[in-house]
Amino acid sequence: MSMKKTIQNILSQEDLNFLLTNRIPRNTLTRFIGWFSQIENPVIAYISIQVWKFFSALDLSEAKSQHFKSMHACFTRELKPNARPINQDFNNLVSPCDALIGAFGRVSNGEIFQAKGFPYALEDLIPNKSLAKSYEGCEYVTLRLTSSMYHRFHAPTAMRIRKITYISGDTWNVNPIALKRVERLFCKNERAVIECEIDHPDKGIENTTLTLVPVAAILVASIRMHCINLLFHLQYKGPNEIDCEVAVTRGEELGWFQHGSTIIVFAPKNYRLLPSLNLGDNIRMGEALFEYSPER
Repeated sequence: MSMKKTIQNILSQEDLNFLLTNRIPRNTLTRFIGWFSQIENPVIAYISIQVWKFFSALDLSEAKSQHFKSMHACFTRELKPNARPINQDFNNLVSPCDALIGAFGRVSNGEIFQAKGFPYALEDLIPNKSLAKSYEGCEYVTLRLTSSMYHRFHAPTAMRIRKITYISGDTWNVNPIALKRVERLFCKNERAVIECEIDHPDKGIENTTLTLVPVAAILVASIRMHCINLLFHLQYKGPNEIDCEVAVTRGEELGWFQHGSTIIVFAPKNYRLLPSLNLGDNIRMGEALFEYSPER
């Protein structure tokens, strides 16, 4: 067995993985990596990216550039044109990012699940109580970005961004091991709540509010939003409510994570997750995620 495989097998042990990625000074390490990753030195960048490749399935073949002046530039890399075709069916909401399906279901009694047996109150995740309550009976999906994935996120459909609420928080790891051990994890971590109004041809649609909740994590705690030209980070204390009125097109880039993390998508009423999608499935940005189902 190769050394790489041996190390990966060791790190995959749940107790050790949880210890190494959570029982450490998370915020201090996150700030350090945030600083280190932006050092613009070709030697440091090259070595850092090679180490990253050793511990993950990092594939840069789709990257717009193959030369990175820093590890941060590699984290936030752009893709080649047309690397992610956008589904153009207006009855579909597309995935805002490359991700694994981590959890999905319907909001029931104000609760959703971060993992099997681990429910949490939607009002703990979304500070706006009326917004949280409006999703009762609606469907949601948790999209988990791994460290090696494309880290930019995009608009699921043509829509207007109405408000962004930033909540400063902790930086727990958001991998499945931590989600099975730390209750209300997403509600503890740094996150942004992006309230949007979708543009749909059916003007009689009951509810057109779509909400995206990007959640940061260890080594990740910075969320860049283009529409308000801000980089949210651990020192940007929250909650902070920022009203905006920004129209975006289907598939338009909204921002990026500095590493990898999670986006929870709350669909309007009458939308359902595609029946073909299952837990653990890999989905790419631009692929159909929810479909309009007016009979519901």
